[in-house]
Amino acid sequence: MTDTWDDRMAAVWADETLGDDERIVVVDALAAERAEGDARALFERAGARDSAGREAEAETLYRRALQAGLDPEHRAQAVIQLASTIRNLGKTGEALALLQEEYARGADDGFHDAAAAFYALALSSAGRDREAVSVALLALAPHLPRYTRSVTGYARELLDPRG
Repeated sequence: MTDTWDDRMAAVWADETLGDDERIVVVDALAAERAEGDARALFERAGARDSAGREAEAETLYRRALQAGLDPEHRAQAVIQLASTIRNLGKTGEALALLQEEYARGADDGFHDAAAAFYALALSSAGRDREAVSVALLALAPHLPRYTRSVTGYARELLDPRG
């Protein structure tokens, strides 16, 4: 049985023996198997560079991947990863806008909590710590074995202490 391109890419990401530069080389080789400008290939290339600390290179590739059109799962990941990258590059305002929109989507795509986490980080970077804590607690509350309603109420109260 032949592994699919997705399987081979997942194996590259799971291979802990690869260094950052080696991972970039392997990801680029797999990406080259797809058409020029392929959104998934651009996304994976961006992720490899992002993981290696090459944020400026990653930013360009994430933007190209989003413009090329990603499926919903990878689009959400690309938005979150791009926003995290540009926050690290000092573009906090743009990161906030991207993450606020992704968070507001409230999509049940498995990435809402991730969007919340990175949105909270961006809010904190912008000096908006009360909002950051509120967003983080609202994401956490549904996962608590008890106190979901109380934590949700307290999280909302952080934003409007008047109730």
